[in-house]
Amino acid sequence: MPEIIFNFEVHQPMRLKWFGIEHKPHHANNIEDLDDFYFDHAKNKYHLSLAVKKCYLPANKIILEQINRFRNNEKKFKVSYSISGILLEQLKRYGYENVIDSFRELYETGCVEFISETYFHSLSSLWGVERKEFIEQIKMHQELLKELFGITEFKVFRNTEFLYNNMIAKTVRSLGYSAIFTEGHEKVLGWRSANYIYRPPYHISDIKVLLRNYQLSDDIGYRFSAKWWGAWPLLAEKYAHWLSNCQGSVINLCMDYETFGEHHWQETGIFDFLKKLPEEIIKQKWLSFSTPSEAVKKYEPVGIVDVFEYNTVSWADLERDTSAWLGNKMQLFAFNELKNLEPKLKKLNDKKLTHIWRCLQNSDHLYYACTKGWGDGDVHCYFSPYSTPIDGFLNYLTIINDLKYRIEEKLRLTA
Repeated sequence: MPEIIFNFEVHQPMRLKWFGIEHKPHHANNIEDLDDFYFDHAKNKYHLSLAVKKCYLPANKIILEQINRFRNNEKKFKVSYSISGILLEQLKRYGYENVIDSFRELYETGCVEFISETYFHSLSSLWGVERKEFIEQIKMHQELLKELFGITEFKVFRNTEFLYNNMIAKTVRSLGYSAIFTEGHEKVLGWRSANYIYRPPYHISDIKVLLRNYQLSDDIGYRFSAKWWGAWPLLAEKYAHWLSNCQGSVINLCMDYETFGEHHWQETGIFDFLKKLPEEIIKQKWLSFSTPSEAVKKYEPVGIVDVFEYNTVSWADLERDTSAWLGNKMQLFAFNELKNLEPKLKKLNDKKLTHIWRCLQNSDHLYYACTKGWGDGDVHCYFSPYSTPIDGFLNYLTIINDLKYRIEEKLRLTA
């Protein structure tokens, strides 16, 4: 009986102010103003308000209703969430504590699991061998979930953008996690199915690896409202039937939460689909729902996935690698400039500057500087606030350089 695992990524970046040629930073000495100086809070609040209105509140309401509907059923409806720390921070900052309350209400049903990720939705897992910054951000995220939801035990980890390799898996296992999510792509699996649990090579780690079924996930996440798609319209009955025909022990359906209401508007029928899907899945004799922790406790790995560091996998673009963020020289340069500030900031030990530096680590900023064409390029353009990838890079680098100047100036003054 395959276990259906829903996992929703909930994240909004800290968008930057525009520093074009006519609006270059002037190296103002008032460090207290840097947060407002770099980040466009009006734009952040506007985009967050749309996500709250169109997705978070209505989707949470439907999921809570369906959990309660099947509360006394032998096969309960269950889901899991990966909520970035920077999103929770914005919800508090911009006055949307009611959204946090709605997530807390979901968690208290006992049918919802919140899993760990990096607080700042960063690429810090790709920084060096020791990955100190990566570990710090994981622990920060744990503390925030403990503070807001009372969670004290963390068993499953989902890295930013599903980034995964053997060494990331080893680091995550060293922090006490039992399992980690990543992409169930052919480059990882070959001929094998994503609908089972795997593990890294024995000399690396014994952590369990949950693999996203990207075909079935993308049927909802990307293709739901695509009228050119041969399976359109996607009805709950049809989708449940597809799931019932799958072999395996777990079917991981992972997607952006904004799939519901933002990427696919209410008019497409996406909320009706979400409302009807639990019932249609429960009707299927061989299907049931599970949280990630329940599944990894129940099932053992059936094989090994061996992902070397130079072959890091992600869930982005056709390549399913790091090229969405590090695929051109602009992205690599900005990535290294930001990474190279770490030892200076650790030496300075300035909490405000460090927090700003970490906000600049949001993977979205590098994503906007991607220069790919065709379908992948269209997706990058859809999410980008910039006219061109070059604009995105230049604006990002301008702010990184300004922050670098301030850090070095403060180190000089405190020497």
